[in-house]
Amino acid sequence: MEDSDQIEVKTMDEKDYRLKKSLAKIKHKIIVMSGKGGVGKSTVAVNIATALAMRGFEVGILDADIHGPNIPKMLHIEDGEVMSDEDGLMPVLVPPHMKVMSMAFLLQDRDTPVVWRGPVKMGALRQFLAEVKWGELDFLVVDLPPGTGDEPLTIAQLIDDADGAIIVTTPQDVALLDSRKTVTFAQALKMPVLGVVENMSGLICPHCHQNIDLFKRGGGEKAAADMGVPFLGRVPLDPEVVLGGDDGTPIVLKTRDNPAAQAFHDMVDRLLDKVKEGA
Repeated sequence: MEDSDQIEVKTMDEKDYRLKKSLAKIKHKIIVMSGKGGVGKSTVAVNIATALAMRGFEVGILDADIHGPNIPKMLHIEDGEVMSDEDGLMPVLVPPHMKVMSMAFLLQDRDTPVVWRGPVKMGALRQFLAEVKWGELDFLVVDLPPGTGDEPLTIAQLIDDADGAIIVTTPQDVALLDSRKTVTFAQALKMPVLGVVENMSGLICPHCHQNIDLFKRGGGEKAAADMGVPFLGRVPLDPEVVLGGDDGTPIVLKTRDNPAAQAFHDMVDRLLDKVKEGA
């Protein structure tokens, strides 16, 4: 029994070492969260990561949504293959500056659900961080599933030096209730909150060019002010953003003139300032 215990401790030490070694090569870690589903969290994560890569930063995206991995679809890399050797797993490359890892790459059938309990999911996320060959990165953007369950808690514990969390919400009251819980979750875990993003904040009519507040407006900004955390910006509801997600071309790649694309670029400007402040 004694020898067995020693072997187990040694193995755990080795896992921790690999995790620390992998994370040490990544300068900045940004965790994208939401209190509820359907608020466009993955859209925000993909566009922020892409905008960073467009500026020449080396960027990784970890799709940490085990049950609903959508990042490969949103980057048009659904057929990407993860290669492996004795040193670990090679993420899928999106030239010239982005690497992606997702559970979607490991499923033989896209319609097959992942039916895993918490401990198995925790092991997979540890593997994605420790055994994926991310290499030297300027930014790792982690796209979490909604809520404050197993995956967010695991990522927060594994990446204990994260620059902070971006909380995505929509303006309506139900979404704001959940986003406030997410802010409290991050604060309880001593994770800085980089800012709140108010997504789907008004629709610009393509005919009269007036703003229509379909889901209200300003709720995310007010919630951020009430809770004493930064507000990163608002993104208008735009069919082009939806089409970009479906055809694998993030809106920031399509045009700079689009209000939603400009909102994401402005958001990245604020994000870079906050990261510099915390450095």
